[in-house]
Amino acid sequence: MKDSYIEISIVSPVYKAENIVDKLIEEIIKHVLPVTPHFEIILVDDGSPDKSWEVISRNCANDKRVKGIKLSRNFGQHNAITAGLDNTKGDWIVVMDCDLQDQPKEIKKLYHRAKEGFDIVLARRAVRNDGFFKKLTSKLFYKVFSYLTDTKQDSAVANFGIYKKNVIDAIRSMGDYYRVFPILVQWVGFKRCYLDVEHAYRYEGKSTYNRLKLFRLAFDMIISFSEKPMRLGLKLGILVSLFSIVLSMYYLVSYFLGRILVPGYASLIILLTFSTGLIVTFLGLVGTYIGKISLQVKQRPTYIVNLKSNL
Repeated sequence: MKDSYIEISIVSPVYKAENIVDKLIEEIIKHVLPVTPHFEIILVDDGSPDKSWEVISRNCANDKRVKGIKLSRNFGQHNAITAGLDNTKGDWIVVMDCDLQDQPKEIKKLYHRAKEGFDIVLARRAVRNDGFFKKLTSKLFYKVFSYLTDTKQDSAVANFGIYKKNVIDAIRSMGDYYRVFPILVQWVGFKRCYLDVEHAYRYEGKSTYNRLKLFRLAFDMIISFSEKPMRLGLKLGILVSLFSIVLSMYYLVSYFLGRILVPGYASLIILLTFSTGLIVTFLGLVGTYIGKISLQVKQRPTYIVNLKSNL
């Protein structure tokens, strides 16, 4: 077997993790080495404002199995994952977060399960060690997202999992500008299973996703992967139109029967306001879709590499 052969590639996006990287690499090596000596660790610095890249570079210099990619700015977690995937050489690819909530000790279990004949083994967090608000909003979002995209999404499943090379090649071939890794994994299909894993507490610090960022991500995911909001808007528009016709007929009959002596100023204002609000809302929704289409057809890169190490 050639020395350059890679059996497992581990990809992890890094952001504000200068004090975590050393431990992350240590834990990965400790738990992957008994599985195979032929592995690589690809860490993608997503424009981190701290010294994460310096720590990654030092580890790359000390161990050729560690490889680093520094993006020119912060492109977001999922674009950073894409950058890592584009540089993998392994037959199997593990994607995991850098905060050690995804535990490297679970990689062995995921790999052995995959070898039983699965293309994808997704790590399912049996018990999530996150805050109450994050768990609640995650559950609510995935329920709404499942409904709007006509898919089945599980809030206990995120990026962590092991994927066969052909799965990753299929994901890489997709030209979506807005790339949300778990959703792309759902879309490509392939034979898959779920494996319950232990979800740890964050090793240090706190998540960089604030509520505004989470809302933006959720909105982008829904708009990018579903046209159902537009269909729902059309249905609501039809219902409002039917309601307006029925109400107009009622007032017309009442007028000819002499029940209305004074013109209905209040009802007129209510109808006008309600209708105008709906029109403006759904024009804004259509405009959002057009904006997303505009970004897609420009075919801008989803990330730009500034530096590489060991690649």
